Amino acid sequence: MSSTVSPFSAPLYVMLKPAGSMCNLRCRYCYYLEKKALYPDVSDFMMSETLLERFIKQYLGAQTQSYVNFTWHGGEPLLRGMAFYQKALALQKRYGTRFYIENCLQTNGVLLNDEWCRFFKDNNFLIGISIDGTAHCHNRYRVMPNGNPTFDRVMRGIECLKKHDVAYNAMATVNNYNADYPVEFYRFFKSIDCRYIQFSPVVETVNGKPAAWNVSARQWGNFLIKIFDEWVKRDVGAWFVQIFDATLAGWVGEKPGICTLAPTCGHAGVMEFNGDVYSCDHFVYPSCKLGNIYSNTLVEMMYSEQQSKFGAVKYDSLPASCKACKYLFACNGECPKNRITETGHKERLNWLCKGYYRYFDHVAPYMEQMKRDYLRNLK
Repeated sequence: MSSTVSPFSAPLYVMLKPAGSMCNLRCRYCYYLEKKALYPDVSDFMMSETLLERFIKQYLGAQTQSYVNFTWHGGEPLLRGMAFYQKALALQKRYGTRFYIENCLQTNGVLLNDEWCRFFKDNNFLIGISIDGTAHCHNRYRVMPNGNPTFDRVMRGIECLKKHDVAYNAMATVNNYNADYPVEFYRFFKSIDCRYIQFSPVVETVNGKPAAWNVSARQWGNFLIKIFDEWVKRDVGAWFVQIFDATLAGWVGEKPGICTLAPTCGHAGVMEFNGDVYSCDHFVYPSCKLGNIYSNTLVEMMYSEQQSKFGAVKYDSLPASCKACKYLFACNGECPKNRITETGHKERLNWLCKGYYRYFDHVAPYMEQMKRDYLRNLK
């Protein structure tokens, strides 16, 4: 049975790229720097204030609920400069008087200073920091254009956020190197009092083959299990690891809060610096371009037949082994971009499949107990 995406089944959500794929770092596993090649004749990748106003007016006009989230992403969004975000806030106030608006910004942290942090605190921004664990783990791949390490500079940015009491969480990629240090990795985030942690497994291809820096399925499963065992002993309710919360959501039949574990895709688009809108941040390809905001409305693009089909493919293209898996309810095949393992049946299996299976098998007894507790508390 096809798992179709119904129009207006979820709030309209589009991530913004105010500086396109421009970045002040050269992280070796980055999938987004190459997006410059989509615009070979462009030298200035900065979003104009005219486009910003057009987006904000349309975005707020399309919302059907009182809470609205703006997500600023990159590249490195701080390259666009503070005046741009000041303009954005003014436009949000002008067009969004009936909404509660939250702004989230994902940064590598290198450009953070007192001025930025005061601005974020004064305007209630939630900041996502990209950091891959302790110094030797982080510096393995997250480097400056000249190859110099970035850990110390990112830590200064985090300390500045804490100094100004800015709400932040950590987005940590898990690669073939830091995946071998799970407990050290987790304890590091506890040591800097980062209570909200997200993991993003690195799975990419280079010239059609799995990249050398990919986390393997074995590593991924072991990484999650080791951290879960550390977390479940004493940190439940005090430290929040996104994938553990999402796993429990799957167990109790709720939405997972992570698009990769949801049954369908297509709920989160992305708009580039020039107004081009794509189906997903990980599918910024010509074939997944929905249009441009200067010629199509956000509603037309995000609720289009093309986007609906994009969302449905996640389930429809699952291998038979996935559809028969006892953990399909928790995994849903994970992100389609990670389906790079040939099965021999003209189907592609998720690169991390065996790792997820081991993880779900390991946490199942705990999840069953948490599910019982959750359902009991609902009564």
